Amino acid sequence: MAVQADKKSALKDWRLMLPIFLLLAALVYLGYRYHVDNKVIAGSAVVIGLLSGVFAWLVGIVGIVPIIGPIIVKVLSIGFIWLLNAVGYVISYIAIKRGYSQDVLTYRGLTIALLVGIVLGYILAQYV
Repeated sequence: MAVQADKKSALKDWRLMLPIFLLLAALVYLGYRYHVDNKVIAGSAVVIGLLSGVFAWLVGIVGIVPIIGPIIVKVLSIGFIWLLNAVGYVISYIAIKRGYSQDVLTYRGLTIALLVGIVLGYILAQYV
């Protein structure tokens, strides 16, 4: 009996979350198309996504994909990557304010390369 209730709630979540996700994606697209401020678009998307739970639903959908899905979910939830990215943004903000824009671009590129290397190494380590 409990399994049937879980199937109904999962189906209900699917029928509710997919339109919310599509609406959110459409609103972001329209915001960029009509040149709404990027901060307003990002803030609105985060608020709508967190209040509706659509981000958690999307991560759950990605986690369903066999073999690679759970690995992607694990990589996205690694706190080290979140922390490294946050520190990079703070340092970039300070450096840009002081006039080091070109250096920031170089070091942000290196940071992205490092993060991609960590993610690829983690995925390859799962298969070796």
